[in-house]
Amino acid sequence: MDAPRDTAVAERRQDTERRTLPRPARRPLLRVVPPPQVDPGDLKNPALYINRELSWLEFNQRVLDQALDASHPLLERVKFLAIVAANLDEFFMIRISTTQKTLREGIEDVAPDGLNTGQQLEAMRGRALRMLEEIAACWDELRPRLAAEHIVLLEPDQWSDGVRDHLHAYFSREICPVLTPLAFDPGHPFPLISNLSKNFAVVVRHGGRTKFARVKVPDVLPRFIPLPESLGAPRTLTFVFLEDVIRANIHELFPGTQVKGAHLFRIVRDADLEIEQAEADDLLETVETSLKQLRHGALALLHVGSDMPARVLNILVDNFEITEDLVERTDARLGFGDWMQLTRLHRPELKDPPFSPPTLWAPDADPDVLFDQLRYQDQLVHHPYQSFASVEAFLRAAVKDPHVVAIKMTLYRIGANSPLIDLLIEAAEAGKQVAVLVELKARFDERNNILWAKRLESHGIHVVYGFPDIKTHAKLCLVVRQEPDGIQMYVHTATGNYNPETAKVYTDLGLFTADPDIVADAAEIFNYLTGYSNQKEFRRLLVAPIQLRARLCELIAREAEHARTGREARVIIKVNAITDDQMIRVLYRAAQAGVSIDLIVRGICSLRPGVPGVSHNIRVRSIVGRFLEHSRMFWFLNGGHEEMYIGSADLMERNLDRRVETLTPVRDEDLLAHLRDVVLAAYLRDTDRAMVLDASGHYGRPDAASGSFNAQEFLLKHDGDALND
Repeated sequence: MDAPRDTAVAERRQDTERRTLPRPARRPLLRVVPPPQVDPGDLKNPALYINRELSWLEFNQRVLDQALDASHPLLERVKFLAIVAANLDEFFMIRISTTQKTLREGIEDVAPDGLNTGQQLEAMRGRALRMLEEIAACWDELRPRLAAEHIVLLEPDQWSDGVRDHLHAYFSREICPVLTPLAFDPGHPFPLISNLSKNFAVVVRHGGRTKFARVKVPDVLPRFIPLPESLGAPRTLTFVFLEDVIRANIHELFPGTQVKGAHLFRIVRDADLEIEQAEADDLLETVETSLKQLRHGALALLHVGSDMPARVLNILVDNFEITEDLVERTDARLGFGDWMQLTRLHRPELKDPPFSPPTLWAPDADPDVLFDQLRYQDQLVHHPYQSFASVEAFLRAAVKDPHVVAIKMTLYRIGANSPLIDLLIEAAEAGKQVAVLVELKARFDERNNILWAKRLESHGIHVVYGFPDIKTHAKLCLVVRQEPDGIQMYVHTATGNYNPETAKVYTDLGLFTADPDIVADAAEIFNYLTGYSNQKEFRRLLVAPIQLRARLCELIAREAEHARTGREARVIIKVNAITDDQMIRVLYRAAQAGVSIDLIVRGICSLRPGVPGVSHNIRVRSIVGRFLEHSRMFWFLNGGHEEMYIGSADLMERNLDRRVETLTPVRDEDLLAHLRDVVLAAYLRDTDRAMVLDASGHYGRPDAASGSFNAQEFLLKHDGDALND
């Protein structure tokens, strides 16, 4: 729970950081204003859609706004800055790279908002490059504030002679052994330069000729090098940048030569893993091969220091085989994602107060008591307000219980040190049947998941890798137990991954149930994943790519029918993204029929709310705060016979048509009421971290006439034991 802040710290922050910093000017979205009159019958009108790529960039801007918001503790603002930079790297690696590839292949694709591939790429790059500048400007604002809190980062011109001597010795001892200079000339091919790496292009005079080499700034070394207290100001943490220490001593790598210059650059490559179904006879081998090919992915960005001479830049451009429009010069630092390292400093007064989330069951819970409770009463967990230890306790009870005969589980993003893996191995070694679907194609977790899959297989666990053409994104854990009256099944289904680390910072929901229809559906999904199945219907679960899209359309259309007959009709949907144009048109038609629709969309929203005659009954808000909003919830009034679903799917084409997803009904009336009246109501009341989307495509603060309200802080204090009292 919330711990009280230090009074003196709070007063100092009140004095020095009350004001929210102004946001840098930014390039506007294209097509932000719909025409004065939109034909309500033409729901494919491009003016009714916001470009998905530009909408994502606006989401990242909302994250950057948190770094600019003085109401956050200072190191939390640095954290947001690092997140924005890492997000933008991913945008270049995936979205810009994919659009570049489409353009190169001559595929003419027109987005629902009317932009063709070339127009979209130009708009994406322009806004993304502007965001790079905004990130640097934000750091310029945060740096003096850190210094005021005795966290100082020195530039080379601020180094004293004592600092230089210390850093020279540190370089020789700690850095130089890790560095590998690589020449490139007719006898030395241009070296492979890894994605997201920072490098020096070094110009040396050797044998009467000018030559070139590359020196990589090692990722294994800390970006921020601390200085001894004796070399800094009293009671101050003083750091220097790793690249500055390397540059100042780089001549040590080239003895007997004259170093004429060392110019920093950073590259971002295409990292979009593509699996062709025809080539995927062995999916694990295919993914491993594709990952190796990604090391040579086409460049999406070459970021260079503004001091780089034209001759050096031309060499890089020629060897990377790119055009100069992929080059961005800067006076700022490169790779602000590394700033996450600063958030590990032990300065609790500059961070959000810690809290201790409660758990449903103790780690050593009696399996008989736990499963008996679940047999007759569903349980809900809301992370991070409730601990992920509840999920671990459920699985641990299944492992320890001699009556449990089988455990089946899907794993998408597992994490680097997941205790669940050891529990599954323990279960298999105890003689239980254990089957695990490990999704090898989980973006940026492919290597990690391959290692987990091989380890699980080595212990005799049945491991399947999913399908070559679709990802398994559903979050399911099924426990099969032999009880006196026969086989009984229990299931945990969730909106988030089985990852204890992300469960500390992502808001997600999990449901434990023994509902006969739900557990039967879950068992059939595992049969679908591990065997062969043409099943088209399920009892309670909504399952993609089988019937999820059709059932959601039916549920929304049912609300429209209620509205047409004069009954109150309302829909509340909370997701991470809405981009599917077909689903958007279903929502538009429902709004035209009179359905009141609230959409809580963290990230991309291609739907344009508030357009007269089309979406005047639709309201869209985004909440970006301390925790990453990740839960998906779908609530339908249904003439007073409410239905609520939670699950893994967003309203995107990939989730509806190209992934295995599940939405699970919340059938317990008390749990449904809690989600409706506490959780969703809190998000709709938020005035502190919410931003509201208008018809022009801009996000603005909601009306706070009734006072400030922060949904996440409210849930942090309210949820927990209250969920399952």
